[in-house]
Amino acid sequence: MGYVTSKDGASIAYERAGRGPAVILVGGSLDDGRENAPLASALAEHFTVYNYARRGRGDSISTKTCDLSREIEDLDALIAEAGGTAHLYGVSAGGALVLEAAAAGSPAGRIGVYEVPYNTIDSDWPRQWSKYVDDLHTALAAGRRDHAVELFMRVTGSSDSDLAGLRDSPFWPGLETLAHTLAADAAALGDGLPPAQRLANITQPTLVLTGDDRPAGAAKWVMALDAAADAIAASLPHAHRQTLKGQGHVADPNAVVPVIQHFFNQ
Repeated sequence: MGYVTSKDGASIAYERAGRGPAVILVGGSLDDGRENAPLASALAEHFTVYNYARRGRGDSISTKTCDLSREIEDLDALIAEAGGTAHLYGVSAGGALVLEAAAAGSPAGRIGVYEVPYNTIDSDWPRQWSKYVDDLHTALAAGRRDHAVELFMRVTGSSDSDLAGLRDSPFWPGLETLAHTLAADAAALGDGLPPAQRLANITQPTLVLTGDDRPAGAAKWVMALDAAADAIAASLPHAHRQTLKGQGHVADPNAVVPVIQHFFNQ
């Protein structure tokens, strides 16, 4: 375990493994870095991998806000620790953070993102997303972490029975612990649509990935992931669009590693 100090003094925890070009993994919503741990282990055979806990998660300590500009500064501090440049790979909402950091000028090498959860096919999505963000901030301001997690689960398509089962599971307390970080993910995702004008500023070659496991009855946002990825790729000057066969929203490292290795080593 190592730590870097971000611009505002926040202590950002990371684990480093492997040798070779640096790759920084950026996790998604309600994740403290553990979801990317298997991918980090597999990638470490080919790269020096930095898997970090985003601000306010796990051992990354900050008394300051978890807003987008602070999270970009955290990523910049990790890039500096890695030697001044690094490839970036972000999953889900972490992919949105990676794109925003690259658009803001973070010194990244090549970039990869997986299933960034924008929604371009539901005309009512901007309204739904805006309401979710407003309700989320209200819940967090009132200290209602349980309600904040519920709001997130509902906007991502969870049913009453799904929520009931999750509340009764041993995972629920951990989700409540990370509830405040949902505001940072909402900030990274902006208005819920791909920020075409900012994406056009990204000069790095960018790999835009999705899986193709879309089960019948999946939530609307899941069914929108492919169109969102197409829109991201269309906005980027140097995009490479690819689909991983048989993969859902949490992809098997064995499917991801060969694709990343090939792209980052070009």
